[in-house]
Amino acid sequence: MKRLSIILLFTLAGCAVGPDYKRPDAPVSETYKELEGWSAARPQDDAPRGQWWTVFNDPELDRLLERVDVSNQNVRAADARLRQAKALAEQARAGLFPTLAANASGVRSKAPSLSNDPSFANGAVNTFNANLGASWELDLWGKVRRSVEAGDASWQASTAQLEAARLSARAALAQAYFSLRVTDATRQLLENTVAAYQKNHELTQNRYNAGVAARVEVVAAEVQLKSAQAQTIDLGVDRAQFEHAIAILVGEPPSKFSVAPVSAVLAMPRIPVGVPSVLLERRPDVAAAERNVAAANARIGVAKAAMFPTLSLTGSAGFRASDIANLFSVPSRAWSLGASATQPLFDAGLRSAQTDQAIAVYDEDVATYRQTVLTAFQEVEDNLAALRILEQEAAVQEEVVAAARRTLELTNNQYQAGVVSYINVIVAQTTLLANERSAASVLGRRLTASVALVKALGGGWSTADATAGATAR
Repeated sequence: MKRLSIILLFTLAGCAVGPDYKRPDAPVSETYKELEGWSAARPQDDAPRGQWWTVFNDPELDRLLERVDVSNQNVRAADARLRQAKALAEQARAGLFPTLAANASGVRSKAPSLSNDPSFANGAVNTFNANLGASWELDLWGKVRRSVEAGDASWQASTAQLEAARLSARAALAQAYFSLRVTDATRQLLENTVAAYQKNHELTQNRYNAGVAARVEVVAAEVQLKSAQAQTIDLGVDRAQFEHAIAILVGEPPSKFSVAPVSAVLAMPRIPVGVPSVLLERRPDVAAAERNVAAANARIGVAKAAMFPTLSLTGSAGFRASDIANLFSVPSRAWSLGASATQPLFDAGLRSAQTDQAIAVYDEDVATYRQTVLTAFQEVEDNLAALRILEQEAAVQEEVVAAARRTLELTNNQYQAGVVSYINVIVAQTTLLANERSAASVLGRRLTASVALVKALGGGWSTADATAGATAR
């Protein structure tokens, strides 16, 4: 018993073979290059957390995004993968404890006698057993502990991957939603333009009937009107496709889903950015890649532990008798204790190759982690640059629209005064419409870039969300 206690103490206090995990270094700058000259919101406490989409202040968008968790099939698949990883972690943890098994059997048997003596007893024999057995493979080299470490890291990686799936689905939905709203705004613009062109066509027709305008002016006005009507109809294709995309993202058949047009004015939010180092804690894909590195590191220990001897303890206690009436009597008691040790001597390099493979997997995951970090910084910089440049473009475009509107007003006055032909009015109208559509397009690109920036910053997620569940268990 004293020796057994020593073995157990050694098992509990022994060190695990393999490298202890250290988070890999990743290239991180002190600030974002594209923040220079970009007016980010302050203070940083205003950064979107949790329901990041509320910064856009759109109740319909809020309602749609709330449905992603329960209806989006990609999110459901990621949730199922998380539950698989959690179950695998629990399987690994079970290896820390002995296994117990209860057994009961009753056998009646008869075998031919090996003796030529006729008096040799050759009747049937009854054997009844009832016992409780236990076995335990001692974790001398930390193989089980490293497996548990790998399982927990994989589970945390799956938690981050689930959030990445949610974030991706929500960002895609928000971008499709804003594209749809920009399409609605453009359609409203074109409908207003068609109404204005209709009045101009009627005016030109009246001037022609009065002999003031030429027939060519009436035809030109009609061509312009029909062209605007065709553009209005063409927008229906884009709107239908955006609506269908939203339907899929919320898990509904497109035939049963619709989003009513609205005339709401879309506004740009201000999104606090923070410092680059925070990105490592906010991006779920970065967190998942780092947790995969931790799991791969632990599996190196599992592979190395397989090179060392294993020690298993077994024991059983119960009853055995030929008469079931006497099965649980004192004379029928039976027990056994045992220990076995196994040391691999020759495997043609199998375990060494498995260790080399585990190390190579770790190196691959480290490279993947660093590349994920670099990609994360690129996405933030890309969208910061897009927002900064598009903000400048939007300001200039609004000035162009104002100038084009003033030009059309002056040209209309000149036409009615007979100073210029209707062709000048058509040119002014076409210029205004083109610039108004450009302004709407720039707004759509800014909204899309703002959603992409929120996604690039990790939404409102944090690595604490991935580890909280593990510590709570």
